[in-house]
Amino acid sequence: MDKEKFYITTTLPYVNADPHIGFAAEIVRADVLARWARQEGKDVFFNTGTDEYGLKIFRKAEERGVRTQEYTDEYAARFDDLKKALNLSYNSFIRTTDERHKRLAGDFWKKCAANGDIYKKAYKIKYCVGCELELTESELVDGKCPHHPGQELELIEEENYFFKWSAYADKLLDFYEKNPDFIVPAHRMNEIKAFIGRGLQDFSISRLKSKMPWGVSVPGDSEHVMYVWFDALTNYINCLDWDKDFENFTSIWGTKESPNAIQVAGKDNLRQQTAMWQAMLMSAGFPTSKQILIFGFITSDGQKMSKSIGNVVNPHDLVKKYGVDAVRYYLLADLKPFEDSDYTEEKFRAKFQADLANGLGNLVARTSNLIEKNELEFDLMRNSDQDLIIKFRNEIQAYHFDEALNILWSKLREMDEYISIKAPWKMTDKAEISEVLKIVAQNILNVADLLQPFLPETAEKIIQQFSAKRIKKGDSLFPRL
Repeated sequence: MDKEKFYITTTLPYVNADPHIGFAAEIVRADVLARWARQEGKDVFFNTGTDEYGLKIFRKAEERGVRTQEYTDEYAARFDDLKKALNLSYNSFIRTTDERHKRLAGDFWKKCAANGDIYKKAYKIKYCVGCELELTESELVDGKCPHHPGQELELIEEENYFFKWSAYADKLLDFYEKNPDFIVPAHRMNEIKAFIGRGLQDFSISRLKSKMPWGVSVPGDSEHVMYVWFDALTNYINCLDWDKDFENFTSIWGTKESPNAIQVAGKDNLRQQTAMWQAMLMSAGFPTSKQILIFGFITSDGQKMSKSIGNVVNPHDLVKKYGVDAVRYYLLADLKPFEDSDYTEEKFRAKFQADLANGLGNLVARTSNLIEKNELEFDLMRNSDQDLIIKFRNEIQAYHFDEALNILWSKLREMDEYISIKAPWKMTDKAEISEVLKIVAQNILNVADLLQPFLPETAEKIIQQFSAKRIKKGDSLFPRL
């Protein structure tokens, strides 16, 4: 019997700067969902990659005085290095400069054009290079882009190709009505409905090559390149080589009747992922996504963390300092997935000390030390606490990563309190000592089994340690700072 398919993709980070913890949080959450799906026996396709075209990239390369492809090669490698740094399990890394992506983006364009949804006209707009988006007056705050207030808007006036987004307003609203859980959290669904309700404007999907040569060529028109968002969004299906085996593609991506694709994105991607991309899929005749998770921003001392502001934190640096699972734990446990969360290194260190060094690490160390000291032997069972599993699964299925971990740490604190009250180090009867320590050890193993998608290295160490007949004290999992 074929395994149930599970597809998940992150957005593609823009390669105009080093990776930051905002994207690290996004991809680590996606990794948890992918690992959990595998643990549940599903066949997982986990996609990520890099977005490498557009005006912002072109200008960054010019500033550096290097060829644009050379510039993108360097930064794409830094993002792919996150796989090792954050212990990620993705099996697809697609770059928008890949030849297959460029070819399939062109084929996707042709499908939309054949449906009558692409036309050419002259236009004039205010454009935010930071977002790579055109903005209406109602979207501006004091005449500036709300996400990039420090950047001047640019006026673009030229003849471009347009996508008939306005033709999909009613179709999108009807789609949302029939799929009320399509966007998580629900208030983001209300936000995009309100946006569409104010009226959709067709959006430009090309740029003159003479002004901005860095992009995928428009099929049949050598004077134009594709607008960066139009080409980049198609990567979510291009990574599946839909042109070669459409049946295999739909088995992974899903069908119109049974969609399967889950996407994760930040809240500044709401319009692009939930409305632009879905309308493009409808136009080209592809199934829509199944669900889109819209995460909040990470702030730094109350200010939005962004590359343009320059207050970002590089996850590579954090991992070198604290270790991969410590970084994964902080991103998953201390940051609210669907709300803005504030990061400081002081908060990171406090969480590390309380939950990892003094919490999980200390409980594992003293329990294993007491078991070894008393020369006890156990045959512990894997996944023996069904009630814990059900509570944990419910939180993961609701995408409450922080609450799922809180359930596990509540169990660890319960065991910490239990062992302190029982004080087996004061006991003289070996049977009594064994009874107490077996309960604690079994609960540690139960927690480790569920912890695998979150902290894979740490979970594996604990599982190996506590599955042995004779449990021995190992190296410290999280040395105190």
